[in-house]
Amino acid sequence: MSTPAFPDHTLGSAPAAARRTMEAVTKKQGHLPAAVARLATSPELLDGFLKIGAIFESSTLDPLSREVLIMTMATRNHCHVCVAMHTAKLTALGADPELIAALREPEARTLPDERQEAVRQFTLSVLATAGAVDEATLQAFLAHGYTPRNALEVVLGIGAYTMSTLGNRMTGAPLDPHMAAFA
Repeated sequence: MSTPAFPDHTLGSAPAAARRTMEAVTKKQGHLPAAVARLATSPELLDGFLKIGAIFESSTLDPLSREVLIMTMATRNHCHVCVAMHTAKLTALGADPELIAALREPEARTLPDERQEAVRQFTLSVLATAGAVDEATLQAFLAHGYTPRNALEVVLGIGAYTMSTLGNRMTGAPLDPHMAAFA
């Protein structure tokens, strides 16, 4: 029987460079998520995502706008693990169920909140233009109370969640059982 390319690593089987990160995630979350166990195959990717994700979480974008960006990336890149995890996070934030439902659709309908739709559209425009958004697109984003700093933070979020969504898909990361209610 062959060994899968992306096994569910434990602290004992993971590359040594991934173990400290895995221990920290386990301590913080109370368990080792399957996605982390598989991403541990590359300690650099695992550590890079978690560090950049934490930096994104500390950005000046408000928590709901960050989650809109993350869900936009998750549905765009078809990452079922991220969709479930961030549905749970949106629920914990008290987000409107209609917003959550719209964000979960692969071809999301217009979001019920104009400000959140602005961040979703800006994220999609940054992706579609490889960052070369035109002035009208930037001004439409800024008109909803966002700042030039927020525009660059969108790039940061795209970077972090490109790593996560593509890594999770490549490894075939399964959904942890406690996330099934948010799948």
